[in-house]
Amino acid sequence: MVPAETRPDNPNQAVYAAWRAESARLVGALTRMTRDVSLAEDLAQDALVAALEQWPTTGVPDNPAAWLMTTAKRRAIDHFRRADSFRRKFAELEHTGWREEETMPDFESQDDVLRLIFMSCHPTLTPESRAALTLRLVGGLTTAEIARGFLVTESTMGQRISRAKRILSEAHADFELPERPERTKRLDDVMAVIYLIFNEGYTATAGEDWMRPDLANEAIRLARMLAALAPEEPEVLGLQALLEIQGSRMPARLDENGDPVLLETQDRKLWDQPLIQRGMAALEKAEQLGASGSPVGRYFLQASIAAQHARAVRAEDTDWHRIARLYDVLARAAPGPVVDVNRAVAHGRAYGPGAGLAVLREMDTESLGDSPLVPSVHGDLLERAGLHSQAGVAFTEAASRTANARERSVLQRRADRNRSRGPDTDEPPQPARA
Repeated sequence: MVPAETRPDNPNQAVYAAWRAESARLVGALTRMTRDVSLAEDLAQDALVAALEQWPTTGVPDNPAAWLMTTAKRRAIDHFRRADSFRRKFAELEHTGWREEETMPDFESQDDVLRLIFMSCHPTLTPESRAALTLRLVGGLTTAEIARGFLVTESTMGQRISRAKRILSEAHADFELPERPERTKRLDDVMAVIYLIFNEGYTATAGEDWMRPDLANEAIRLARMLAALAPEEPEVLGLQALLEIQGSRMPARLDENGDPVLLETQDRKLWDQPLIQRGMAALEKAEQLGASGSPVGRYFLQASIAAQHARAVRAEDTDWHRIARLYDVLARAAPGPVVDVNRAVAHGRAYGPGAGLAVLREMDTESLGDSPLVPSVHGDLLERAGLHSQAGVAFTEAASRTANARERSVLQRRADRNRSRGPDTDEPPQPARA
C-alpha cells in the first residue's frame, strides 16, 4: 500500500507510484487466482488503465492497492463470465473471500511475490529472458523502459517477453513455490538475474552512457524485496548489501561532462552514506547468520569486499591486503575469470603491480572472449609498473573491444597518455597469457 502522506498530489504520478509499489503483489495474486501469468498481467494492466482514466476525476483513493485489486478482480470475473469455464473460475474467485475494503494480507501478498519471482526465473528461460520478465512482472517496468535499459527496440523486447510467457505456458510452469532443493537452486538463479540487472545499470555494456541508474536502482529495489521475502538467507542479504554499497558510489562515478571517474579518484563525500549504512546493516545480518552456521557465498564475499572500500575515508586508506585475501577466498568459493581479473587488481594494489601481473599470467582469459576487462586491467598494472609503452598498447586494445562510448573514451585517453611518455626502459614483465 502507498501511504497517504507519501502519495503524489498529481493523480497520474499517484497511479505510477501505486503501480510501482503494488504491481508485483497484484500480478502475483492474480496469477494465483487465474493460474495464467499472461492473463494476470493483462488484468493488472486493465486496472492500471482504469486508474489513469478515473483517478484524475474521482481523486486518489485512500487505499490504492485495494482499489487496483478490486478493479482487476472485477475484470477477471467479467473475463470468466465470457468464457466456458465461468462457473468453475467464478467459484474459485469467490472462494478467495477478498473484499473491496481490504488490502491483501501481508503473508499472502509476500508469498505471491516470491512465487512470481521464482516463476520469472524458471529454468526453461534464458538469463536474458529471466531478467526481462523479472523487470516486467516483479519490477513493474514497461516494455519500453526495459528495452531502453538493455539497448534493444521496444518491439524486440516485447517479443522477448511474449516468448518467455509462452515458454512458461508450454512448460506448464507451476505457480507454487518449488520444494526446498529446487527452491535453493532457483534462488541462485533469482539472485543472478538481479545481479545481472544491477551490473548492466552500474556499468553499461554498450551505448553512449556509462551508467543507467534507473536499471541499477531497480535491481537494488528487487534485492531489498527478495531480502524481505527470504530474511533468513545470508546470501540474499549479502546481495542486498553488495548492491547497496556499490550503488552508493553512483553519484561520484561521473564527472561534470558525464565521463567515468575511476574508484580511486572519486570524491567520496559524494557517496550516498544512507545507502552505505543500509548495506552495512544487511551485511551485518548476513554475518550473524553465517556465524550461526548458515552458508554464505559469492555475494556475501563481494559485499565484504565492497565494505572495505566504503570504510576507507580516502582511497589511500583502503585495506588492499584484506581485499586481496577476500578475493583469494572468493576465487576458491566461486571461481571464474571475472573474479580472477579483479583478484589481479587487488594483488596489484596490495603487493605491487608485478603480483597483479602474475595473477593475470596464471589465468585463462579465453573464456572472456572480446571483453575489454583483461586488457584494461593489464594496461593499468603495466602503467603502475612504469611500462608505459606496453600499457598504451593494452589500453588501445581495451578501447577497441568496448561497445560503450564513455568507457572507450577513457581507455583511449589512458592509451594516449602512456604513449606520450616514450619507450620503456625497464625490462618488460612476461605478458598475460591470451
